This record gives sequence, C-alpha cells and structure tokens, in this order.
Amino acid sequence: MVGLLPPPAAFTVAGRSKEAGLMGSLIDELQRREAAARAEAEELRGRIAELAEQLAQAEERLSRLVIARETVEEVLEGAATEIAPVSPAAEQPEGTALAGPGRSPVAGVVAVPPWRAGLEVSVLPRDYRDLLEVAEDAGRPLRAGQIAAAAGLSTDRGKVETLRSKLKRLAARGWLAEEAGLFALPARNGSGAGEAVKPG
Repeated sequence: MVGLLPPPAAFTVAGRSKEAGLMGSLIDELQRREAAARAEAEELRGRIAELAEQLAQAEERLSRLVIARETVEEVLEGAATEIAPVSPAAEQPEGTALAGPGRSPVAGVVAVPPWRAGLEVSVLPRDYRDLLEVAEDAGRPLRAGQIAAAAGLSTDRGKVETLRSKLKRLAARGWLAEEAGLFALPARNGSGAGEAVKPG
C-alpha cells in the first residue's frame, strides 16, 4: 500500500496548480466586474452631462417666461408704483418714462426706462433701486441668489428666478452689466458706476 501512494512532491504540485487556477479565476472575475463598473460610470457621466444641458435650457426658458409674464403684468395691472399715465409736464413721475415719437402713451410708459447719461436712479421703482444699491454695496459681481440674500429677500428657487428676471431687465436697459450669470454695476465712461446709479 505504501508503494502505491504518490510521492509528497506530487501533492505539492497538484495543490499549487489548483491554487493558481483559483487565483486566475478570481482575477478574471474581478477584471470583468471592473470593466462593467467602468462602463456604468461612463454611461452615468454621459447622462449627467445630458441632464446638465437640459437643466440649463429649462432654466433659460423659465427665466424668459418669468420676464414675459412680469412685463405683461406691468402693462396690464397699471400699478401706480410702476406704470402711470404719461403727463405733458416736463417732470416724470417716479417709475415712468415719456412716450417717444411714434409711440402711443401706453406703449411708451415703462417701469424701467433705458439708462442714459444724467438719468437719475429715482425714476426706477423702489424694488429696482434696492437691487442697484445691493450691487453698489457689494462692489463685485454677484449671482441672483447672492443678491437676494444680501437684499434680505427669499432665496427659494422660484423667488430667485423672479429676482433674476428683474436683474436681467436692469441689465437689458443699461442699469446693470451681466456676464455668465453674474450681475454688477457697469463701468461708465467718464464717471464711476456707483456715481451713475447712486440710489436716492
């Protein structure tokens, strides 16, 4: 019986061979799982980029819709603080602008008139003047949410979007400068920005 048993070296070789086979299978399995995880990560990155683009487009549409709604409300509501009848007198009531040539009195009245040299900030409604004051005090470009916080306003998403529409209106009419979602007082040739829009 003793003569029939394989030598000890045979057990050692067989054991090592079996161990190498198990290690090879384990490595193969880990590599397979690694490749699957890498592919999943790449897919998720692609989806994140796509969702980020869709979010930016949706926010831009939302901002335009808010601006459109507020503009229509300004025209239709006839709020005394923002819209008033055009007066033939030389002085304009706060928050109004005289109609230009070829325009009807109603169409010529706007809450935020275009900025021009010598135009006082007092022509703007109070809430717009407050925004300019925050921008002046900051002394640096701010995002809409930062301006809302500095002005003591709500920082809820909907409220910030409404505020952003006002900031964009001020920027479109020359009272503010906007770049990459940041708002600041514009530089004026021949005078400081703060002097040009100093709140009254």
